[in-house]
Formats: sequence, C-alpha cells, structure tokens
Amino acid sequence: MATLVFTAVGTALGGPLGGLVGGLVGQQVDAAIFGSPSRKGPRLDDLRVTTSSYGSSIARLHGTIRAPGTIIWSTDLVEHSNTQGGGKSGGSVTTYSYSVSFAVALSSRPIEGIGRIWADGNLLRGTAGDLKVAGTMRLYTGQGDQQVDPLIASAEGTSAPAHRGTAYVVFEDLDLTNFGNRIPTLSFEIIADTNEPALAAMMGQSIVPSDVAMPLAGLGGFAHDGGSTAQLLSTIDSVYPLAIDSRADALRIFPAEDIPASVPVLPEPATSADGESFSSSAGTMRRRLAADTDSPKALRYFDIERDYLAGLQRADGRAKPGRERTIEFPGAFHATEARALASAAAERAGWARETVLWRVAELDPVLSAGSVVRLPDRSGLWRIMAWEWRADGIELELLRLPHIAASAATGDSGLLTPPTDLVNGPTILSAFELPPADTASASAPLLFAAVSSASAGWTGAALYADMDGELVPLSHSGKQRSITGVLTQALGSSAAALLERTASLLVTLDADDFALTSAGADALANGANRALIGGEVIQFADATPLGNSTWRLDGLLRGRGATEAAALAGHSAGARFVLLDDSLRSLDLQSTGSTDSAAIVAVGLADSTPVMTAIANPGQSVRPLCPVHPCTENLPDGSVALSWVRRARGAWGWLDGVDTPLVEPTENYLVGLGPIGSPIQQWQTSTPNLTIDAMDMANLSASYPGAQLWVRQVGSFALSDPLLLMTLV
Repeated sequence: MATLVFTAVGTALGGPLGGLVGGLVGQQVDAAIFGSPSRKGPRLDDLRVTTSSYGSSIARLHGTIRAPGTIIWSTDLVEHSNTQGGGKSGGSVTTYSYSVSFAVALSSRPIEGIGRIWADGNLLRGTAGDLKVAGTMRLYTGQGDQQVDPLIASAEGTSAPAHRGTAYVVFEDLDLTNFGNRIPTLSFEIIADTNEPALAAMMGQSIVPSDVAMPLAGLGGFAHDGGSTAQLLSTIDSVYPLAIDSRADALRIFPAEDIPASVPVLPEPATSADGESFSSSAGTMRRRLAADTDSPKALRYFDIERDYLAGLQRADGRAKPGRERTIEFPGAFHATEARALASAAAERAGWARETVLWRVAELDPVLSAGSVVRLPDRSGLWRIMAWEWRADGIELELLRLPHIAASAATGDSGLLTPPTDLVNGPTILSAFELPPADTASASAPLLFAAVSSASAGWTGAALYADMDGELVPLSHSGKQRSITGVLTQALGSSAAALLERTASLLVTLDADDFALTSAGADALANGANRALIGGEVIQFADATPLGNSTWRLDGLLRGRGATEAAALAGHSAGARFVLLDDSLRSLDLQSTGSTDSAAIVAVGLADSTPVMTAIANPGQSVRPLCPVHPCTENLPDGSVALSWVRRARGAWGWLDGVDTPLVEPTENYLVGLGPIGSPIQQWQTSTPNLTIDAMDMANLSASYPGAQLWVRQVGSFALSDPLLLMTLV
C-alpha cells in the first residue's frame, strides 16, 4: 500500500528536481504514483512465450530470475539430409533434419551470466552449462564495449548492431529435431546480479538526486517489464511498503514500517473558525472503511523452488469463499518468504482501513510527511500521510499502523517434477565381429558396435564407416548405453571345456551407474550373461559389486561360440569388456564395399573430436569353426586313417542324436603338412576323414620328421583355424 505521495509528482518524477525539491520539503507524494487501492500490480509473464514482435519491451532484470526473452534476429531453417543403405544392400532411406541460427534479447541492462535454459519445458542447457542438443551458444552480457557477433556480422554486414547495453544470446546451428523442426518456446534463468536486487539499481537515474535506503529482504530476482518509475515504485510498494520524503538535497525513500526509537506525541487538536474544515470545533475526525473487501488475500510470484515458475501464497494458507484480491508481483521468492509477505500485506491492509484527520496550530519542524507519531487520546502508532496548510492551522491525514506483526508460517511450493538435467559425456566406442548366435544368422558377417559413455546424460552418437578417409553414414546409436569396461586384473588361460565354478575375474565398468546381474544354471544354458573380452566370448554366473565401479564375476564359461583359442591365450589387464545384450548396435557395411580396411567412427554431442576404432576380431562371424576330436588310427597295412568331427557356426551346443548342421554350402576340408601358411603337401576331402597309404606315410616320415599334419574346414568366406592331427616321427 502507498504510504506517501508528492504533489506535483509529474515534475518530480519526470526529471531532475533541482530547486523544486526544496519547495517540496515536507510535502506528500501524490496517490497517483501508487494507483488506487484496487490496483493488483503487473501481470506475471509466466505464460508468455518467446516472441519476436516489433516494438515489444525488453525487461530490465535484477537478481536471478527466469524470463522468456525476445528474438531479435534469425536465419531461415537449414535442411540437412542423410541417406543410409543402397548399394549392394538394396534400397536406401533418406532422413531430413533442420537447424537454425537466431539471437534472443534477455535484458535491457547488463547481466552477469545465465544458468539453465528451458525449451518447450525441457532443459536445453543444464546447470553445468551443457547444451542438450547439437549447436553452439554465445552469451553477450550487455556491457558497453561488447562487440558484434561474428555470425550476425557475416549475415548483416556493416549494419549489424552490437546491441550494447542489452544482454542477449546467439544460438548457431541449433538442432530442431527434438522441437518439431521449429524454434521452441524458450525461457532463461538469468543471473543479472549475484547480490540481492536493490531498489536504487531498479530506479536507475530516473530520479536524481535520491537517497534510497530500502532493503528488499528475501527478494531473489525482479523483472521490470517497462513502465514509468512511478509504476515501478507502485509495484514494489505493494509488497515492500515505501515511505518517501523530500529534503533540501535529495529525495529520500525508506521502509514505511521503520519505527523510530522515540515517537513524538502530537499536540491537542486545534479548532477552526472558518467552518469549511472538518470538525471545526473538535479539530479531529476518525474515518473507517466498513469492510476490507479490497484487502489483498494472496501473493502471486515466481517460486524459486519451482524453477521460477509462478507460485501463489495466501495470507492464512487457505482460500476463502468469494473473490479474493491477489497481488501480482514480478519477483522471485522462496515459498516461506512469499507467504510471510502475503500475510504482512493483509495485516497492513486490515489496519489501514482506519484513518484520522487531525488539525494542529503549527507543525513541529522535526515532523514531515512519513513521520510516525502518537495521538494524545488514542492508542497505537500513526503515520503522517499528508498535510495541508489552512488559515487556522495545518490539517494532517494519519494512517493507523499495525500494532502486531503478521504471523509467520512456513510456505509450501507444492510438488514439482523438474526436467532431467544430466550432463552429456564423451562417447566410448568398441566395434567387433561376433560368432553367430544361431545357425540361421551365420550367412553374413555379424558386425556390432558397443556405444557407451561414462555419463548418464549421454544422448547418443552418429555412427559412420571410415572407408579410406571417406565417412559413410551408418545410423544413430540411440541413447541406450552399452555396458562396457576393462579387466582390472589379467585373466589366465583356459581349456574352455567345462563350467569353471571357482574361476573369477575383476572388471571395472566405465560408469558408476552400470550394473551386472547374476544368472542361474538354466539361464546360462539359454545364453544369459554373455560378454566379450578381446576375442573371447565368456559367460558368468555370479556378479558381485566391490565398489568404485569394480565387479567380481564368478563361475565362468570360457571360450564360448568357438572362441577357445582366445581363451587359451588369456587376457592382460586393461582388456576391453563388453556385455553382449540388446544395447549393441548392428552395423551393415555391405553397402560401403569392402570392410577389410573399414573403421567405425562415432560423433556425439560432447565429443570434441570424432571417436574412431578398428573392427576387432575380423572374420570371426564367417570363419568356419575349428574341427575337434582328432583321431589317428594305424591300419594293419601300414596306412594311417585320420578323422575329426566338424562343428557349425552358430551351433553353441551339442545335441544328442542329431547331426551337426553344415551351415556352409558344401562340406570340404583341407589337410596340410608343415607350416600353415605354406604347407609342404596338402589334401582336400569332402568327408571328415582321410587315409594316407603306407608308402606315402613312410616317405613323408623319412623326409619331414617332426612335421605336423593338420586339418582346416573350408567355408564360403574363409578357412577355419587348424586342428592338429598328428606329428610325423
């Protein structure tokens, strides 16, 4: 509520007061400054969206507050196309995305920085300063020496303004995929000042000279969205009651609720003989409004706990029947502070219904408009609101001040589900071939990428094939992270024959929130808990967390999927660990040509440079499996009968009474003597056996003692690893 007014306010608030201030000493501020008692204040702009209307006002912001901003410059949408598939794999799919560059004005006075940014209600920029979508952002704080943004300068030339005195941000190539290919509705957490907002800073140079000693306790931020200084003071006064007085040297603004240590008592009322004044014979008159229908019952504000969204606090915490007056205050508070201010405003309004007119013969020089006094015949404290010279004395208008403070109660902001704010992180990439999961999938190379990140806020990465320096788009990884890590300790060799119940390994996962689970015997038999370490596929029965992202895996099945050669070699500490689950991304490189020299590249939002890796275990998915169970039989005639048992790609188990599927188009084997790469002699057979007659065996043993006989299955794409059959003696 207003407590003081100036006559001649238009002149006083319109420019320098000069000598006019001295003539206004002791006079009141006109009530027009603060409006009528029914004024509700400026409407909060919590529902206002980011606009680009010509001539719209740009607010002056103070403290920390959330504001929508005004778009002041923009480019057209830029279209990006991405074609995947085609070539040998058949049809292709082309997808389109769009980006845009634009600038948003935030405040018509300098600021210190910005915090979070919301786009369509979701976080576009987090507390760590990270953008959640592709693009870059530049902040200009509105200082007097700020330079023209280079992007705007390149588009507008020499006519590009620097917008000095206006804080704004520039978004360059902001990806619009998540926003329906349009500029989203934006709002910004703007840190205009690190300290509490100050009334003197809000007023600026509109009134000079002035002495503003008006603390705004509990106010976290304030948005002055245009209007005169009188309107600004009216808004502030609705929550922080002001007292205004003029002195010979300055205009003084101070808290209306300040009570001096010593309160003077007015003299007895003086009578008047002119008959035109109030209560001529008594010199005093009491006035009281019949009801407090216009008293404020609630305060609407920006709630800090609700991410600066609009909140409402009532004086007594409850809604009452009928219409209620609500103070609209464009300031940021905590809920408890807002409720206390609402209660105080209601308390003041209740007591302010009582006023007294009092006539004195002369005015004490120490008293002026705004002074607190006592009355000789009434209790309580009263403030001099206005005074007027008359021929028979000075008529004072007094306002009753509250004699008790408003009750303090805790405010509640209500429930809020804030948007997720997880920091994006660099991409972790592994690419590899895997053994087929079944015989039906063994007809083509099986290439996979494990794409991950240590950060739960990772938003995925675009995947490419590097074909001799040319990047060929593959797909997007999606946001699901693969569970990856490294061996904490070396893992020894294994014959990969049986479940090793006492065997264990230690692995440190790449993220704190990654977790592994245990599996029973039936689940293991059905393929649960498969993992890739180097070129070996393992399974584990029990997973135990040890802290610091380290896990112990017990009960190991080694060399799964015919990777026993890698199991026999073992693994050193630091070898990569990848859990083989649905998070793996299948890679189709058939359309890119040869994959012999291909590398996989990932580009994520937080990757300063592309992440590249070679494809590990090349040929593992299409190479026939090494035959097993070698058998050598010396026949009575001196010949030697060699035999073996074939295996099939994708056949993980041995089924009794059922022949192992062939998988390959034909059954063929290569039997060789001597070095694998350059055999001394070799034989081909279409059955899993070979007989070498006695004379040939005698000649070979005599010529190549110690040489080894081996066999390899011939597949459509490669030869299997060799199986040792015998050593010549």
